[in-house]
Amino acid sequence: MVQLTSAFLLSFSALVMHAHGAPLLNKRIAQVIADSTSLWENACLAAGGAEQCNPLSVTAFTTLLAAAGPCDQQDSADAMIDLAKTLDNDADMIKLTQVFVQQPRNTPNSQAVPYCQKDPKNSELNGLFQCQYKGADQQTFVGGVALGSAGTIPFGLSAPLSPLGSCPANPTGPIADGSQLTSITQDPGLQNIPSSSGSASNSGSSASPVASSTKAATTSAEAATSTAAAASSTEAAATTTSAAASATSSASSSSSSSDFQLQNALDAQKLNAQFATLSADSTCNEGDQACIDGGFAMCVGGKFINMGCAATTQCFALPLVNKPGTSLACTTQDDAAARIAAPGATGGITGSD
Repeated sequence: MVQLTSAFLLSFSALVMHAHGAPLLNKRIAQVIADSTSLWENACLAAGGAEQCNPLSVTAFTTLLAAAGPCDQQDSADAMIDLAKTLDNDADMIKLTQVFVQQPRNTPNSQAVPYCQKDPKNSELNGLFQCQYKGADQQTFVGGVALGSAGTIPFGLSAPLSPLGSCPANPTGPIADGSQLTSITQDPGLQNIPSSSGSASNSGSSASPVASSTKAATTSAEAATSTAAAASSTEAAATTTSAAASATSSASSSSSSSDFQLQNALDAQKLNAQFATLSADSTCNEGDQACIDGGFAMCVGGKFINMGCAATTQCFALPLVNKPGTSLACTTQDDAAARIAAPGATGGITGSD
């Protein structure tokens, strides 16, 4: 079964007692993390990123989990920008990455999430940091760390944000619990980046070191159809195939490609048949991912957590096209069947039809 190292979203709440004995709800604030990179992935596909898009998308949205490190989200954003630069500095990808790096992260206990304390690799991300969710205690950060302590002020600033919980893309404050910044705005708010000498300003007077051309770009992502195969985190550094084959070896290369593509399709059929026998109660190992009841699922604490798929789509194992292997994706049944049949596999999605 395909492995992914990070645990998926698991939302729960618990009642605790207030100091005076009154009940106080101390809950995990979570989100549908896959939504955070869906527009970026569509933009990547539209720019020609092909099979490089989904592995980065999957790796990126798992950095929003409560267990992720404070700089994992920024590191993934750097990788997303790196790919955009290889695709003619695609403005939509860069802009949507700038929004993604400001997406709130899950909080396990309704406390604010610490900020990354290092420079990003790419200057396009300078001065950007995540918003917080409204339900989080903006005075106390995960681990009981008080506001003003290390990690509670965005990197490069010397004072707490004003208002607390804000970010350049949403300078008015934190955003609604579980919501996505891309549902609120697709403007990364580069004009709202706070100066290093103080807290965030809503006036838009702060200068941004980021290329201004990305602000004017309009996204074509919503018009793109997300048919890229999903992949495990081990494919996050996906490599492109060489185009340097000589004319004398082209026939052999074509035959080899055909062989692994058919094997990929057969492997995808086997996985789909296996997934059909699984349920949320099936035994699993931490990080296992599967398609269960039509949804994308991951093993958390020995149990599968089903993240579901977007409306009109289901989760399937699909064959990779440019290299050996399979991946998981949310797509239509017709598309999955076509992808499996393309290299010559018979028997439909599970091989049993």
